[in-house]
Amino acid sequence: MNKYLPGILAMATIVVASNILVQFLYGDWLTWGAFTYPFAFLVTDVMNRVYGKAAARQVVYAGFVVGVICSLIGTQIVGEFGPLVTFRIACASGIAFLAAQLVDVRIFDALRRGPWWSAPLASTLVGSTLDTALFFSIAFAAQLTFLEPGNDVGWANEVLPLLGTGPEAPLWVSLAVADWCVKVGIALLALVPFRVLVTKISRRPV
Repeated sequence: MNKYLPGILAMATIVVASNILVQFLYGDWLTWGAFTYPFAFLVTDVMNRVYGKAAARQVVYAGFVVGVICSLIGTQIVGEFGPLVTFRIACASGIAFLAAQLVDVRIFDALRRGPWWSAPLASTLVGSTLDTALFFSIAFAAQLTFLEPGNDVGWANEVLPLLGTGPEAPLWVSLAVADWCVKVGIALLALVPFRVLVTKISRRPV
């Protein structure tokens, strides 16, 4: 268990940092948390490559527990417009994280014998796409208002040009697209630290 501790601590740090930074906007479509959360996939993939899928799952479960704790704390902190974390956002965050990370683990394991870059890239792209789709739809889609009738998400469903210039769509769709684009960009950039970390930890080339 001790050899997994750095991965668990790294995942916990990313989850906590992302839960804090998501409260601060970066431009019109993103929060600062969008730039830290994608590195959770890097941690999962490094653990998977070095120690195997069972170790990666342990790190994912640890991150999930930390995320739940952060959400519970957030529901008790009241901001200008109510609790910082609503029931829908808490559910969306937990479901999206767990589903996306476990899918990442499975895809990575299936591709681990391919070229060194194929497993981390494919698993992260699929996991990131699933994470974005689940989180934003569960948290903000008007069709799921029944999850928390008292939570007004009308602001997120205001119809505007996609990312300010494209076809008209609910605001949450623009937020999701922007978030997904950041995840894709970081997935590509993370291949470099992935290879460096795996080589350093395992003491052999990827």
